[in-house]
Amino acid sequence: MSRRVFLVAGEPSGDRLGASLMTGLTRVGGPTGFSGVGGPEMENCGLASLFDFSKLSVMGLVEVVGHLPSLVRLVGVTAEAALAERPDVMVTIDSPDFCLRVARRVRARGGNFPIIHYVSPSVWAWRTGRARKLADAVDHVLALLPFEPDFLAGHGVDASFVGHPAADQPGSTMREDAWLRNEIGADPDRPILAVLPGSRRSEIEILAPVFGQAVSMFCKRRPDFQVIVPAAAAVAARLEFHLEAWPAHTHVIDPRGMTLAEGEGRKVAVLQLADLALAASGTVALELAMADTPMVVAYDMKWISRQLIGSLLKVETVSLVNLVDQSATVPEMLGKSCRADLICNAIEALATDLQHQRQQRQAFARVREKLGAGDEPSGVRAARAVLDVIARNRQARPRTPSPDLQD
Repeated sequence: MSRRVFLVAGEPSGDRLGASLMTGLTRVGGPTGFSGVGGPEMENCGLASLFDFSKLSVMGLVEVVGHLPSLVRLVGVTAEAALAERPDVMVTIDSPDFCLRVARRVRARGGNFPIIHYVSPSVWAWRTGRARKLADAVDHVLALLPFEPDFLAGHGVDASFVGHPAADQPGSTMREDAWLRNEIGADPDRPILAVLPGSRRSEIEILAPVFGQAVSMFCKRRPDFQVIVPAAAAVAARLEFHLEAWPAHTHVIDPRGMTLAEGEGRKVAVLQLADLALAASGTVALELAMADTPMVVAYDMKWISRQLIGSLLKVETVSLVNLVDQSATVPEMLGKSCRADLICNAIEALATDLQHQRQQRQAFARVREKLGAGDEPSGVRAARAVLDVIARNRQARPRTPSPDLQD
């Protein structure tokens, strides 16, 4: 039986998840019609996006407030399209500031189809009260981290662990490795420091200058290292501007002009060939863990956002590797500690401490096991969970929206 799925993704990470889910639904569920909002990867899978989803890529409390009028308008456009479509299921993907507003609007306007949110908001880390609002807005959550379903169940949210896409990361090919060595002039006899300052414009503006200073300090102390920066296509132009102040001979992997698969392959090659990495907090830490590359994580945001989030934070670590492993193996330079001198010191210490590198790699092995690396792809597991929700909904009475779920 053909089914209709309305999808909403708001940034590149959600676009990748959405494309993987679409592929999984077609693979295990047969003919499926897709509509909604997404990026190039979802469009390659057959989605005609309602609008350019890059308008939704906003990070941080203050940044969201500044874009609120535009977000509110697009919430209305997206919700009305979903209501008109009357799909078998709506799946909102990551970007909770936007996606959960859409879900609440759909509920308030009488949408009686099931709503699934893919990627649990970090309610276990800060603003735990959001879990109740999540339970009101959606019927089910597809969780990427193994500890999230139990936490969500304690707050009345039905959830399934479907695995993290980082665990699906393929190895680089010999051809990609050769390209890295030959085309960009990387020296096979010198160690590599991979630097990944983020994939959002707001992250680049804050982290790229600090990372550049830290890397410059490190290279003066360790001139044997060469620096490679795999840029995200969405921010490559802005990153290029900041790199003018970085050490000379910094190698940049610019995916613009490449296919999505080529760009991802080059990035994976960097992660796997690197001896050490400096990375923004986020999914890339798990990608480095899959590549078995020791790392230092650093992150900061605008001052007001930092103060607000810091006052509400419920966990002592934010690196996904540390969270999944329940350890503090990966050094974290966060907030006020996101300083060039402290970051440089952390990288230099890791470069000389082989025991710490071994401890990190042992943690990476545990993380890979917990995330299901080598098992069924996460997109397929997510697709099975979505199909199960659709099947259960067809056997149940339509849900009546609560009157208090207005935006």
